[in-house]
Amino acid sequence: MTIPNGGLWLRLLKLGATDDPLSSFEYGTILALIESDAEGIGGSGFVECIREHIHSGWHCQLTEEQFIAVKELLKTAIGRATSRNDMLTIRDAIEVSADMYKKDANNVADYIQRHLICLSIWEELRFWEGYFDYLMERASNKSTNYASLVTAQLIVLASHMAGLGLPDTDAWYMIETIAEKNNIGYKQFIKLRGFLSHIEQLRIGYWGIISTMTQSISHGLASPRSPKDENQQPAEASVVGRSWGQSMFRRDTTSKPNSLSRVHRWTSDSGSAAANENGTPRKQDLLTAAQKKTQTSVRVLRGHSGAVTALHCVSRREVWDLVGDREDAGFFISGSTDCTVKIWDPSLRGSELRATLKGHTRTIRAISSDRGKVVSGSDDQSILVWDKQTAQLLEELKGHDAQVSCVRMLSGERVLTAAHDGTVKMWDVRTDTCVATVGRCSSAVLCMEYDDSTGILAAGGRDAVANIWDIRAGRQMHKLLGHTKWIRSIRMVGDTVITGSDDWTARMWSISRGTCDAVLACHAGPILSVEYSVLDKGIITGSTDGLLRFWENDEGGIKCVKNVTIHNAPILSINAGEHWLGIGAADNSMSLYHRPQERLGGFSSPGAKMAGWQLYRTPQRTVAVVRCMASDLERKRVCSGGRNGLLRLWEATINI
Repeated sequence: MTIPNGGLWLRLLKLGATDDPLSSFEYGTILALIESDAEGIGGSGFVECIREHIHSGWHCQLTEEQFIAVKELLKTAIGRATSRNDMLTIRDAIEVSADMYKKDANNVADYIQRHLICLSIWEELRFWEGYFDYLMERASNKSTNYASLVTAQLIVLASHMAGLGLPDTDAWYMIETIAEKNNIGYKQFIKLRGFLSHIEQLRIGYWGIISTMTQSISHGLASPRSPKDENQQPAEASVVGRSWGQSMFRRDTTSKPNSLSRVHRWTSDSGSAAANENGTPRKQDLLTAAQKKTQTSVRVLRGHSGAVTALHCVSRREVWDLVGDREDAGFFISGSTDCTVKIWDPSLRGSELRATLKGHTRTIRAISSDRGKVVSGSDDQSILVWDKQTAQLLEELKGHDAQVSCVRMLSGERVLTAAHDGTVKMWDVRTDTCVATVGRCSSAVLCMEYDDSTGILAAGGRDAVANIWDIRAGRQMHKLLGHTKWIRSIRMVGDTVITGSDDWTARMWSISRGTCDAVLACHAGPILSVEYSVLDKGIITGSTDGLLRFWENDEGGIKCVKNVTIHNAPILSINAGEHWLGIGAADNSMSLYHRPQERLGGFSSPGAKMAGWQLYRTPQRTVAVVRCMASDLERKRVCSGGRNGLLRLWEATINI
């Protein structure tokens, strides 16, 4: 078929620098063809002649004037095709838009594709599903592994999404939905999540942060950022099939702000990503809602002369505070590179420091306590036990051959410790002796959990194995294999163990069966913290990608029902109570979440599960690098320990 506007397209490319493209005969005629042809010949023909020109060897570079005209014509063609449900034209348009570009005065390329983000079709899952089906049909190597074939086509989709500037959360929702329908494995999920996160960060480093969903003016969005350093070394990465992506690798990518700009509730039954009453509020909505609350109080606690490396909150449970008469419930205890342990009483404004405990000779790594004692573990390979009231050193426990990473006070004057020598030891404080080495790992232990009611111990670390022991029976129950990198966090509730790893996944295990019940693989970085919500029987994970995810069990397995992106740095701490959730991140940001209760009876609504958690409040952020976090949900307090030696205590005043 003869393309009616093919000659007009070639003449449009010959416009001179002094011509006004939007007033030219060529532009007006092509625009009229696109807008008036109900059968779509004008729009599809315009896109087709561009495609043929590219295939004939055209270099795809446009002048500033041509760029303006082509951009506006493609917007119109896609808009008309959308109204006719002409997905073929839209698909062709997005592909040619990724090839055509202009260069600014700094010789920096800017591609037409990113100027099309104002069109609503990119937010529709149906388009991307249809495009994916087309790519699968077109794939030449049908004999390849199916999961690899699916992953390769989804990478093409992710490249276009990033080229448009589609927010990371929106893009991942659609990629994840299509991937789940095609039953690919968790390793492919990790690959896709990593690729999308990487290319989004490169895009932002290349173009900067832009308001993507606003209508651009006639001259388009601003050009990509000029180089800050002409001697900047090229970034090394692998991007599939995107011309703009190839240009990015010659740009400054040192600035990497968080690209996760919107929040969705992800549900498999509706397939939609709503950001209203049925979904997760957007980031700006979250912050605005939080600021509307009454002003919060943030205090800076000074005392340490070195970085704060360990932080512990004294809970009511560990001091057996049954009637609320224990004054030390709610205390924070901190450890530092200055080799001291400090006890802080938040109720004493202006004089919070209660005691300084001295005795260690190297950095403090772990702290625990009970009614009368404080125990600390250090890089000096020792465990010290102190009297909480008198601040006197009671015992020094020696036996580990490497730095102590975990300590836990137990009932009956016992202490459980783990270290980088791969051992877990039980101590009797009364006799100052090691009762037994209750567990051995092949490498450093980084995290552990113990259930004093059952005698079950779980530990994980650098060997990537989750080890389970029955201490009372004196035997190892399981070596849970599956993670491929260090296990950073562990949580045990009843028969369930949850682990978070540097391999970007979290896993849920059954203690009784010794099996992996679920792999949670949607983060774009190591998972540093995991938590279990007992009331919901759900899981909360936090990662170095700054993302907080809420997972819920249903009949079809475990799924992510909510994710939140108000933090821009690694999530260090997650502490879940019955109705409150405290979060702390490495950029010194904190947040408190609340799950509303029924007014009558004081019980949660049966339908209010993991997706029911809502941001209650977040304080104003300050510039600091945080090493550790602790939460006191009973009193709505979150405390951070910074590399500068300062503790930042945030106390949210609750008005329900």
